Amino acid sequence: MSDATLLPTLVALVFGYLLGSIPFGVIFTRMAGLGDIRKVGSGNIGATNVLRTGRKGLAAATLVCDALKGTAAVVIAGRWGADLATVAALGASLGHLFPVWLSFKGGKGVATFIGILIGLKPLAALIFAVIWLGLAFTTRYSSLSALIASALSPVVLWFLGEPRMAGAAVILVVLLWWKHSENIKRLLAGTEGKIGQKG
Repeated sequence: MSDATLLPTLVALVFGYLLGSIPFGVIFTRMAGLGDIRKVGSGNIGATNVLRTGRKGLAAATLVCDALKGTAAVVIAGRWGADLATVAALGASLGHLFPVWLSFKGGKGVATFIGILIGLKPLAALIFAVIWLGLAFTTRYSSLSALIASALSPVVLWFLGEPRMAGAAVILVVLLWWKHSENIKRLLAGTEGKIGQKG
């Protein structure tokens, strides 16, 4: 990497990270007077845990904003080149998963991953959504649906003619799966909660 490309790459990475690190779940629940979402349910800052407060509107807002920060990072950085867009995508994912403001303990990254796909290749995001919905309907496991849909995303990007994006997506998928390690353990043990399941 030359000196001419090093600085823009670092700027795109840091920009994506700072944008991705905005903890909307924490911000929205505190603004609503619900306290710290990290002390509710699973302790996660994402939309699924926000939903456990009983506030569907807050959960929806968290989902949308967590996705849009990924989209924004990609679209803005992409104005200076596709390579910078993929770097910003990595930064946004890292920011959400490991936000400096929360002692590097962030969310699991599914919404931000979808937002990144929207910015990089909208058709790939649509295919992700179709796969997720189909699996969620048949298995009723949200985590399993997200894991499989994300794992297929690099393949989808490759077949859509975006090999560089596919390569970057592999890194994002590895991070997402790593953050879902506890869900994977519960899926293997048969103890993972299903969509709509109470208790």
